[in-house]
Amino acid sequence: MERSADPVTAAGGAGLGTAWRAAPHPVLAVGADGVVRSVSEAAAELRPAVLPGARLRETAPAWLAEAHDRLTGGRPEDGPEDGPAGGRIGERFFTAHPSPYPDGTVLWWLVDDTGRRALDDELREERERTEALAEAANLLLASLNPERCAEATALLAAEHFADAALVVVAGPGRLPPVVSCERGGRPVRRAPGGDLAGLPGLAEALRGAPLPPPRWVAPGEAPAWVVPPGFGPVDSILVKTLPGPLEKPAGALVLLLRPGRARLTERGELFLRLFASRAGAALSAARLYAEQSAITETLMRELLPPVLHRAGGVEFAGGYRASSDSEQVGGDFYDVHPLPDGDGDAGFLVVLGDVCGKGLQAAVLAGKIRITLEALLPLAGDHQEVLSLLNGALLNSPQNTRFATLVLTSAVRRGDGLELRMTSAGHPAPLIVRAGGRVEEAATSGTLVGALPDVETVTARTTLAPGETCVLFTDGITEARGGPLGGEMFGDERLRQALSECAELPPEAVVERVRMLASEWAGPGPSDDMAVVAIAPPRAVPPAGRPAHRPDGSTS
Repeated sequence: MERSADPVTAAGGAGLGTAWRAAPHPVLAVGADGVVRSVSEAAAELRPAVLPGARLRETAPAWLAEAHDRLTGGRPEDGPEDGPAGGRIGERFFTAHPSPYPDGTVLWWLVDDTGRRALDDELREERERTEALAEAANLLLASLNPERCAEATALLAAEHFADAALVVVAGPGRLPPVVSCERGGRPVRRAPGGDLAGLPGLAEALRGAPLPPPRWVAPGEAPAWVVPPGFGPVDSILVKTLPGPLEKPAGALVLLLRPGRARLTERGELFLRLFASRAGAALSAARLYAEQSAITETLMRELLPPVLHRAGGVEFAGGYRASSDSEQVGGDFYDVHPLPDGDGDAGFLVVLGDVCGKGLQAAVLAGKIRITLEALLPLAGDHQEVLSLLNGALLNSPQNTRFATLVLTSAVRRGDGLELRMTSAGHPAPLIVRAGGRVEEAATSGTLVGALPDVETVTARTTLAPGETCVLFTDGITEARGGPLGGEMFGDERLRQALSECAELPPEAVVERVRMLASEWAGPGPSDDMAVVAIAPPRAVPPAGRPAHRPDGSTS
């Protein structure tokens, strides 16, 4: 070990010089035997018990005596021989830097590091809080489910601020749900056992505008439902608003502190305020998303085509596929409306149409057309009149910039068969599948609606016998591009061939067959919307010994 030379030497180390005794830092001169040789003026003020002739281990802090023993004893396994040591003297922290002398005496220079360590501690705490806020943000935003977001808020609050935390979610109800969590436990959802006004400050925290400051509540003022079962004694309770957008509270946070746990410091309150802002924003976003999802689900349910089934002795089946897997609705639509008895036909009006475009905007226009046609049902005996009125309504709509094609089919039960009237407005004509497998195209045509001042149509009539089917479809079926080379259209001929193989099959099997073939042809990628409807008379019961067709085309 390299030793430094004393500028003023004396035998036995008794004369180490006196200049260091006036140093601004406390300095101790300690012999190799652990006896204090001399102390500076600052050291005497810092530790009056450390006097010349006293043993360092009996009068100085233990960390300093151990550092001196390691240095003079030469035990490297206990730590560095001549490096600085550090520890507390009273309420302050010092770093001791050694200056060894050849005779074994060591000058220990004590540098006050209290301020630096305090800054280091603050920096470490700020870093930990920043990391905690980042973790909280990730956890809170990991799910847009309001219940999970409230559970994450209670879990994080119990971990960082209190022994237990409650999250009361703001809502229209008188008793909104409460999520509680103890430190180290899991969140639990429960209903408050009484009026929220029973906890001072909670009603104000949920009301907001302006946001009230945090409120400390004595345990005796809180109702019993605030304390989780088996939690034990409570020393203090803090009620804090979880602010949402425009100072509208998303909820309230209730912190429970056990006896012996210190209240939040000024910096702790700042940390809590930042956490509450993030939690409130996450809760508000989750609740808004849930509300919008509920609205969207309701609207989508109204825009989706209905599920068709047998009604009034007529068999119906329908199938629909949106243009892509990410879309639920599109511009293709169909409906079946029962017609009242009267001067017109008694039976059903089947509507199938295709709005120009894809996605939600096309679906909205399709919804308007469906509503308009439903309002025009009393005029369903005259297809031309219905289409003319619909055309005028679309042309006069200021928001409408799209057009549509559609086909109307009136189906009336006549004995065992069906009498059909079919009118196309710019739409592919229906196909009739006869019992022997022959496929006919209905002789109907017309102009589309929503584009021209007048609509001109030709109505076709036909009759369906048992085992025969009328198929209505959109051009998403025939114009589906795919196949071996990926760009060939499915086409009319393939559709006719597929239908010719569906003779005497029930409508559900016909629809499924057409939709399956067109979807397989187009593949999984984006395509046009597809819709298909099949209409058939009631199926006759096969005579004994004759096999009956199943929906999948097999026989029994």
